[in-house]
Amino acid sequence: MLTALHIENFALIDQLDLRLEAGLNVLTGETGAGKSIILDAIDAVLGGKANQRLVRSGSQKALVEATFDVPSDIHTWLAEQDLPPTDGALVLRRELTLGKTLRSRSFLNGSPATRPQLEGLRQKLVEITAQGQTVLLGSGDRQREWLDGFGGAPLVAQRQRVAAAYEAATQAKRKLDARRKADQQRRDQLELLQMHRHDLEQAQLDDPDELDKLAQEHDRLNHSVDLQQNSYQAYQILYESDSGSACSDLLGKAEGILIDMERYDPAIASILALVSEALTQVEEAGRAINAYGASVEADPERLEEVEERMRQLKGLCRRFSRTLPELVAYRDEVVRSLAELSGEGQSIEALEAEVEKTQAGLADACDQLTALRQDVAQKLETRLVNELKPLAMERVQFEVELKPIAPTATGADGIRFLFSPNPGEPLQPLAETASGGEMSRFLLALKACFSQVDPVGTLVFDEIDVGVSGRVAQAIAEKLYQLGRQHQVLCVTHQPMVAALADAHFRVGKHVVEAAGAKGAKTDEAERTVVRVLPLSMGDRREELAQLAGGESHQQSLSFAEALLAQADSLRDKL
Repeated sequence: MLTALHIENFALIDQLDLRLEAGLNVLTGETGAGKSIILDAIDAVLGGKANQRLVRSGSQKALVEATFDVPSDIHTWLAEQDLPPTDGALVLRRELTLGKTLRSRSFLNGSPATRPQLEGLRQKLVEITAQGQTVLLGSGDRQREWLDGFGGAPLVAQRQRVAAAYEAATQAKRKLDARRKADQQRRDQLELLQMHRHDLEQAQLDDPDELDKLAQEHDRLNHSVDLQQNSYQAYQILYESDSGSACSDLLGKAEGILIDMERYDPAIASILALVSEALTQVEEAGRAINAYGASVEADPERLEEVEERMRQLKGLCRRFSRTLPELVAYRDEVVRSLAELSGEGQSIEALEAEVEKTQAGLADACDQLTALRQDVAQKLETRLVNELKPLAMERVQFEVELKPIAPTATGADGIRFLFSPNPGEPLQPLAETASGGEMSRFLLALKACFSQVDPVGTLVFDEIDVGVSGRVAQAIAEKLYQLGRQHQVLCVTHQPMVAALADAHFRVGKHVVEAAGAKGAKTDEAERTVVRVLPLSMGDRREELAQLAGGESHQQSLSFAEALLAQADSLRDKL
């Protein structure tokens, strides 16, 4: 229940503190007095759309704060949303700040609240209905929501099962489609990898350093003649020279001299050892270079083989944009990938079977939901007609039409409300046949049907009774009062009969004040127009009802107002 509303610099309201009561609360006042601004403020604090015009002219910031007494289920919802708990009073606040763009911030019990959180909370706290919104009655989606809501917990639970079955069927179909698509991609990839594996295995890539080794061998084979000639020259220098000037000959002579010297001076022995060792190494090197030179031969065939192998390896490296070591690793990766792709996982046949199973489950869940809806539709038809009869629609016909459609998350039923307000006229879609006044009464009757199952604590009606008078107005007044026994009702009205039955009556009016009186306002104007809301005492209510009723004289209007109040007291005892 909405217990208090605090507003600052919102549209024509400079500052307002309003305390509401349980039961039926009415707002009255002249046309254009600003009654709808109060409802706009309630809509805004619950996350409704906002624009710069909602910030009072001359101000930079607007504020709306609403306080609610909430039922216990709200505490569970707050915990699920990770919002701070409340000790019974829940405070919503919205701030609108002007700048280059309109900045909006919302808070719940002092903590920031997101728009989805506000939308979820709104569904539990307040429902705002205006005659101009009765066009929503023609929406098939809205009609389905109303029908399912009227069905209560069993129908809602079955609809949740349908939603789960629809999700399972959708996921199964998505997996099958993805599997079919992936199957073709897998076959294409398998073909490509098999070709890669064939080419790489044919190349016998075993040694990551093979290309470097081949390059060295290629250099040796390509310079075999030079190597032979140079090795012969080195041999002559080291070991054998026709002129006797080979290194070994010279070292031999030096060794002989040192042997003779050693006979006279043993200190020469260490030098002799070094020369002897050098002679031995030179002779060994000479024999080795001679053997190497003898082994080096020109081999054109082997040279051609090396060059061909190098071309093959370099071609593969270019083709796969990899170095040879990377190519060897890729060959191993291809082998592993082929092994993985060869295991196809769940077969298409298994997925097709899963799709059939989930589709059958969805169809069964939809059938059960349809059966529940058919039963609930009959109850709603009877209940709604009974609610409409006191609203001067004694011979109205109403039917909930269910037509089969392709299964969705909300079932396999296309739902239309069919309506005939006059005897002998065929049933037609509600939006196509009902007048504005009939739509208003239909919507009010529908709310009455939901009064026992609707979790919303506060129902707001904006001139739901416009365009009616006399007996119909009286019937609407009684229906609003009855709704006020199960819900808090806030109603903007011009009907004195509705206002007379109110549990709390407020007058809304415009007043001209000095500009300085507008809190936070910045303006050069000397006077400003503001909206004021005053709770009415019994004497004030008589005056207000007299103003609403009009009449030839003020005394007659007062008498009529007193009669309405007396009649309201009598009706309260009966209703």
